Amino acid sequence: MGTLYITHDDSFIGKTDERLTVKADKKQLIDVPLIKVEGVVILGRATISPAAVMELLERKIPMSFMTGTGRFLGRLEPELTKNIFVRRSQWAADGETPKAIHVVQAFVRGKLKNYRGSLMRHMRDYPDNDLQKAIDALERAIDSLAAIQAIASLRGVEGHGSAVYWQAFPKLIRADGFSFTTRNRRPPTDPVNAMLSFGYSLLRHDVQGALNIVGFDPYLGYLHTERYGRPSLALDLMEEFRPLIVDAVVLSAINRKAIAPKDFTAEPLSKAISLSNEARKVFLTLYEQKKQSEFKHPVMGRKCTYQEAFELQARLLAKYLMDETDKYPPLVMK
Repeated sequence: MGTLYITHDDSFIGKTDERLTVKADKKQLIDVPLIKVEGVVILGRATISPAAVMELLERKIPMSFMTGTGRFLGRLEPELTKNIFVRRSQWAADGETPKAIHVVQAFVRGKLKNYRGSLMRHMRDYPDNDLQKAIDALERAIDSLAAIQAIASLRGVEGHGSAVYWQAFPKLIRADGFSFTTRNRRPPTDPVNAMLSFGYSLLRHDVQGALNIVGFDPYLGYLHTERYGRPSLALDLMEEFRPLIVDAVVLSAINRKAIAPKDFTAEPLSKAISLSNEARKVFLTLYEQKKQSEFKHPVMGRKCTYQEAFELQARLLAKYLMDETDKYPPLVMK
């Protein structure tokens, strides 16, 4: 099951014995054993019973609340784990420390290498689509990281590499009716950006949950600056997963025509674009399938799912900060 997504407005989430139930319009929509639930995401309006809340907290199952368009509103989760040693090491590395510089280099390297990998795979599949200029620019950015010892400068490399990738991104879209000019959000103003923003909100839920399991404070990050209410470390760890999961799902949905241009609506005042209810369910299914797909972890040397990889990467980060390993290896897929 993995993550349970509640998309029907005015649903009621309850608990019956060892099962979580969802009802709406006097019908039962979901009845699933709690042992199979790793997270709950509510999109839109829903009511949850006190018994269900207590059970989720007891089982350490996080629950996120989002608008129907995927904008993150808040989160209910159990207390931080008792592993104070992880958080002490996390706080000790704060600032312009050698450890902070190392992990920022790793986060940026992982993201840019996965950007490069996405472009290279696409060019192998479609040799007529020349992406070599963008690939070369990303390689130069990656090669420059080792010599940079200032976090602000590393942020600049990340920004430059992302700009290169997004400039090439329109060439990855091969279905009629979709176009992409630039990355925009708050609100997204075209269907591609709407799906990207929605996917990144889902990814944040998953990565933040993994950090909490390991014992981190998700609000103290290194690449992303501290800001009230922003889970900076979750955004840091998300970077290497963005192209692997969300961007891949968006491109698959478009190019395989699982979602069409007609599946979007626009707000009359803000011009914000969002998925229709049915298309949102399709996207959630594709996202969950991607999370549950298996691959061989390049560091651990064994098969795992992307869902498991969130926690694996969080644990590798904890080991580095606690001096149990000499580096943090980002997840990079060939």
